[in-house]
Amino acid sequence: MAHPSEAGAEPFPPDEAVVPPPRTRVWRAGRLEAHDFPVAEVSDYLEQKDTVVWVDLCAPQRADLRVISDELGLDPVAVEDAVSRHERAKIDRYEGYAFLNVYVPRIRDGDLELHEVSAFLAERALVTVRQGPGFDIDALVRRWDESPGVDLGETGAGYLLYGLLDLVVDLQLDAVQALDDEADDVESMIFDEAFPVREIQRRSFRLRKNLVALRRVALPMREVVNTLLRRDLRLVAPALAPYLQDVYDHTLRVGEWTDGLRDLVANLLDTRIALQGNRMNEVMKKVTSWAAIIAVPTAVTGFYGQNVPYPGFSSHAGFIVSSVIIVVCSVALYAVFKFRDWL
Repeated sequence: MAHPSEAGAEPFPPDEAVVPPPRTRVWRAGRLEAHDFPVAEVSDYLEQKDTVVWVDLCAPQRADLRVISDELGLDPVAVEDAVSRHERAKIDRYEGYAFLNVYVPRIRDGDLELHEVSAFLAERALVTVRQGPGFDIDALVRRWDESPGVDLGETGAGYLLYGLLDLVVDLQLDAVQALDDEADDVESMIFDEAFPVREIQRRSFRLRKNLVALRRVALPMREVVNTLLRRDLRLVAPALAPYLQDVYDHTLRVGEWTDGLRDLVANLLDTRIALQGNRMNEVMKKVTSWAAIIAVPTAVTGFYGQNVPYPGFSSHAGFIVSSVIIVVCSVALYAVFKFRDWL
């Protein structure tokens, strides 16, 4: 099996993908022996020597989990967490196995989507439970298949879980990178001469909302991976420690990156407000200057009461001409002010 981070499979299927049936696999001595066998045969394979079993359930109901629950002896509380939506990212220990809940992010049309994935980890069995087909499990399977000679007999199902966590954290890094690019776009818009205020406000709000959501599911990953790394708990084989340490480093990077982006977005919003204030001051300065220039002749003619005859004076035609001049000049001033974004 190649190092999972080296595989470049797309982790999301097309939107029209239907909910797939349960998938199963069994490895013996590190080699794939069978796949797509009935879930009811899991316990039979586990009774055999040097076997590691994987089961994937997509959008299951409680009845769908009853079979695998009976096969592995899962606690009803853990099963309830697996089918419940919006559980926090966490890891819980039970007798003989552990339950994990993580989130896979996806940036789509500028919005952050979160796909919930749960897993039951036993010594020689891994059960993944997806809330929907938004996360393509085939990407994970390809990582396992392309991994270079990993001894599953030595690492057990822990290596399968490592592949899942490594993929999840890599996708979280991709999501942070996409949000970072969005922050760069917002920064460019703020310092653009056009200064589209509404677009800047909309994208800034969406960016902050996405960052908060991503941070909420990414930060608990530290606790999840750190718990797996603890030697006293013996949840995974010691040989997996370097692999999980690499995942842990990536989780730290995701957390630090999201925190840095939050501060950056806050600074961008402050900068936008400051620039908008400066822009308003410039506009007021120009308008006030023109008003002062116009005020001088207006004050002089008003003080002396100047009302000299002009073409059309005291006639209907003169009234029409003056009215047209007033309307044309007003519309022209409105157009100039609108073009310069003073209105």
